[in-house]
Order: sequence, then C-alpha cells, then structure tokens
Amino acid sequence: MSLPDGTPAFHAFLYADPAAHSLSPRMHRAAFAHAGLNGTYDALRVAPADLPGAVEALRRPGVLGANLSLPHKEAALPLLDSLSSAARAVGAVNTIVHRDGQLHGDNTDSPGLRDALYDAGYIWEEGAEVIVLGAGGAARAAVHALNCGQQNVTVVNRTLERAQAIAADWHAPDAHFQVTALPAHAAPWESAALVVNASSAGLNDPDQTPLDATFLTRLPARTLVYDMVYKPAETRLMREARAAGLNAENGLGMLAHQARLAFRAWTGADVPVSVFLNALTDLTDPGPAPAGSA
Repeated sequence: MSLPDGTPAFHAFLYADPAAHSLSPRMHRAAFAHAGLNGTYDALRVAPADLPGAVEALRRPGVLGANLSLPHKEAALPLLDSLSSAARAVGAVNTIVHRDGQLHGDNTDSPGLRDALYDAGYIWEEGAEVIVLGAGGAARAAVHALNCGQQNVTVVNRTLERAQAIAADWHAPDAHFQVTALPAHAAPWESAALVVNASSAGLNDPDQTPLDATFLTRLPARTLVYDMVYKPAETRLMREARAAGLNAENGLGMLAHQARLAFRAWTGADVPVSVFLNALTDLTDPGPAPAGSA
C-alpha cells in the first residue's frame, strides 16, 4: 500500500543512542516487503534529552510506532498513554504502538525470549530452576518471561543489591514459583535447567565473560546456556559452555522474535520469524550490539 503520489504509507523507527549498530532496519524492511506493505523503517540516534519530542512525533499520521533500545526503555514509560501488562511488570518498553493519536507501550523482549527458547529446544518443565545473569532491563524481561512460564528464577549479579531489587520488585503471578537473588557461589548450579546471560559482559570485549567457567562445570549436561548477546555470534560464555559439554545459543533468535511481535502489533501482519532471521544472513559486522537491544 502506498499513497497516491507513490510515497510510503507507513513509517516505523528505532530510537536508540547509539543506533548505528542496529539490525532492526534490515529485518523490518524485509517484513514490509513480505507483507506487501509499502513502509519504511529507520534507526535514529535519539539523545536522552530529545526523547520526549521524538516520542511525541510518533503521533503523526502514517507513523506506526517505534522500537526503543538503550537507553530509552525505562525513560519512555511516563511519556505514553497506556502500557501492556508485560511492560508494567518488566518496567520497560521496547515497542511503542501508535493508534489514532494514542501511544501504547509494550515489551516484546519478554515473549521474544520465550519463543527463542522454544526454538532452541528448551523444555518448559514446571518448577524448573533457571539462573539469570545481570540486573538491568534485559534481566527484568528475562525474569518476566521465565517466571510467568512457571520457572523458579535466581538472579545473579556482581552487585548483589541490584539483583535483590529485581527480586523485591517482582510480584509473581503464582506464589509457587519464586524469584530470588543470590551471589554466584550460592546459586543452584547443580539443578539449573537453563542459564540466561542478560548482562553486558562480552559486548565490547569478546574475551569477557559474565561467569567463571568453574560454575559451568557444575551444571547438569542437559542445561541450556542462552546468551542474549548476538554480536559476536559465538561469545566466550558460549565457547566455554560447549567445552563443558553444554548446549549454548546466542541471542539472534530473541532479536528476530521480538521484532516479529513488534511488527505484528504495528501492522496486524503475522510475518513468519524466518523472514526476520533470513534478513540477518551474510551480515557485515556493524560492531558490538547491546544485550537485548534491537
């Protein structure tokens, strides 16, 4: 669909600072083409001070909305007219949807992680033990996805107080499944079915890891190690996990799934996740990408 003069009828954006690393334009442009929609998607660098004006601009006719990445996911909350239950629970927005002049905030990182874990072969056994590394917005999205999926979650972070803040803020939908915060040495490694890296470790230094390899040797052979980082494609954490005989996956699947859900919210078109993933093949490395970023 296009306007009578041939210009695109739909526009969507990524707001981030920085934004040059983003792979989202490639994915969403492929989705527009697959859905037969004449739309544009642009990654814009938006400084924190400029976020209110940039969000207000999303109310213009023809604008579908925007994705948000660092550092805007929490700052945008008071600028929106409504929030999804996931956005409220996580305390962060990564997708803004424009409908009739109103801006609705959603968080597709949480269900995006859930769907990526399904694809990676993770078996969602009720009451399974999961360890989440990190205590930022990506970790909060992970806790939401996992605990709502009836998993017991232990948050591990170098600064224990930040992990404790997540556990204290979380209001579990079912009291049978807990969110706790522990130092690394006290986490339930011997019984963990899944370890999710939601920290920034390894982003700027491929030899950096969020976890001492000795902890990996304590994990059961069936444990999946899921690293939200997708650049580089194989992180040190993944290499060391595989050396310990474990399965390991990067965050590319989560990136594609959260994009698919955002695109569906904007357009109503249910584009297969394969379209988003195929758009990421043969990439020229744009540099490190933040964990959980778009």
